[in-house]
Amino acid sequence: MTSPLPGLDDSELESRLAADLDEIERRLVEAARHSESIVDETSRHLLAAGGKRIRPVLVLLTSQFGDGVNEQVLQAAVATELTHLATLYHDDVMDSAPMRRGAPSAHELWGNSVAILTGDLLFARASRLVSDLGPIAVRVQAEAFERLVMGQLHETLGPGEGGDPIAHYLQVLADKTGSLIAAAACYGTMLSGAAESAQEAVISYGEKVGVAFQLADDVIDLISDAETTGKTPGTDLREGVATMPVLLLRARAAAGTLDAEGEQLLADLDGDLSTDEAVADVLARLRVHDVLDEAREMARRWSSDAIAELAPLPESAARDALEVFAGLLVDRMA
Repeated sequence: MTSPLPGLDDSELESRLAADLDEIERRLVEAARHSESIVDETSRHLLAAGGKRIRPVLVLLTSQFGDGVNEQVLQAAVATELTHLATLYHDDVMDSAPMRRGAPSAHELWGNSVAILTGDLLFARASRLVSDLGPIAVRVQAEAFERLVMGQLHETLGPGEGGDPIAHYLQVLADKTGSLIAAAACYGTMLSGAAESAQEAVISYGEKVGVAFQLADDVIDLISDAETTGKTPGTDLREGVATMPVLLLRARAAAGTLDAEGEQLLADLDGDLSTDEAVADVLARLRVHDVLDEAREMARRWSSDAIAELAPLPESAARDALEVFAGLLVDRMA
């Protein structure tokens, strides 16, 4: 596997990252393997489809603020990615997503029950790996897992009466995405013996990077095709899941500042989206509406705020890499 940081101006660190990611990939395959052929096939389905490996990269990078990569750091990197993969099996069932990473979703191939149980199996494998890292690591995993579940629950229930839908959505993103990315940053520093101040900085960074990443994904899901993203465009719209561009439309409507074109678009979003033609129509109109630029700018602000959290860290190749990392997550929107 090549380094996911093409803008990094440090060939030595980039080379080490690539080698460590290759080792993590080998361990992921081993961790997902099962003696029963059907279980082996389902548990390795999404792993084989590839992925950005954002969380393992962050574990590796943040370990540079301590003594660097060691056996525990590698094990934590594998555990965080297994946890992430497990959530994807569950998310695709809840969202009725037909595709993931360019391949049919697990529930499309084997049904909802098998997909959910496969996610549970990967959670168990991740927990077993973390159990070897000590009680503090177990607590980090448990707290991240709790927030993952709460984020999904809050997304399902929606904001409470009188609640701000945008603030609610940002909290959902922090819980569903930011929590595990922050846990990855925590593991890298904690297991490499980094100073507590470094740990605090990268955890805050991870929370905000997670939100920036997901806001960028909201834009990408609207402007890209299935071949680019590996997911079916408009799935969230069809399932009635409002992502940030739609929430910004609704906020303007509530404030009385939405133009006539936006009002019609919002009415159509709330209408019948059961056909591919209807979804394609609202997608095309969302792509040219200025709420998309507003969502882009929001993602960039969260990325900039994440980078600002790194200020207490000493100047180093690792800190530069984290800045590059945050930039790459939102540059995907271009």
